[in-house]
Amino acid sequence: MRVVFAGTPEAAVPSLDAVAASSHELVAVVTRPDAPSGRGRRLEASPVRRRAEELGVPVLTPARVKDPEFLDALRALAPEACPVVAYGNLIPVEALAIPRLGWVNLHFSLLPAWRGAAPVQHALMAGDEVTGASTFVIERGLDTGPVLGVMTETIRLRDTAGDLLDRLSTAGAELLVATLDGLESGQLVAQPQPAEGVSLAPKIEVDDARIAWGRPALAVDRLVRGCTPAPGAWTTFRGERLKVAPLELASPDEVSGHDAISPGTLLVTKKAVYVGTGTVPVRLGQVQAHGKKAMAAADWARGTRIEAGERVGDE
Repeated sequence: MRVVFAGTPEAAVPSLDAVAASSHELVAVVTRPDAPSGRGRRLEASPVRRRAEELGVPVLTPARVKDPEFLDALRALAPEACPVVAYGNLIPVEALAIPRLGWVNLHFSLLPAWRGAAPVQHALMAGDEVTGASTFVIERGLDTGPVLGVMTETIRLRDTAGDLLDRLSTAGAELLVATLDGLESGQLVAQPQPAEGVSLAPKIEVDDARIAWGRPALAVDRLVRGCTPAPGAWTTFRGERLKVAPLELASPDEVSGHDAISPGTLLVTKKAVYVGTGTVPVRLGQVQAHGKKAMAAADWARGTRIEAGERVGDE
């Protein structure tokens, strides 16, 4: 059947490739307009646009999906379904009505859990052991439409949001194509989402990624992994921001012989740097000081000459 794919970031590229390689006719791709990027703030095409152009598929980049020019172009393409992966724009009612089988969204959670922009990050930060992906028909509510298909994925002990999203985007691409196949054959029937188990996953802002060292070590670990690679967990040291990469919970043997470490207090040894939390200390991995490159915490500590009793997290 004729399909128009909508998506923007790198996580949508595996699905674009899968749809392009499927039996369905990919007639166009919709993505966000080119946006400023990097220090030079040069306009840069989205990963989906770059891949679509490599595939030789026509690309549409409407500033707003409700623009009459875009709606006319979409009607002229006459798609039967519009698969969507992390497009990043709301789809108005006028556009939803164009494909007879609707806009089919691949969402990286087991709906109705983690509706919203950052389901992978929130699943990690909440300590979920299992997550997955769902395909559903987009309606006016936020990720509330009836579900067509699901797949599950175990969250591994040291997963970051980037690790988990990579796996979900690859496996989810297969789910999306299988959903399109089922819709075309008429074998798939959308099921309403249950009213119970709803949770929300709003976008993680930079302020949300600040580490509160007074929280339990497990919560600190989950926050850091959930914010890696973006927006990046951080704290402050000597009044400047310090980015923190995934860390490890310290074993009792590692800090034996030292006084109890209060939340936010640094303990520097010859080979490692520890920080106190609300429970057990954590061992820092890589850190990145303001204006510097990321480096091992022990190297950072030697170059910085941390004094006994210094802390992170204080203004």
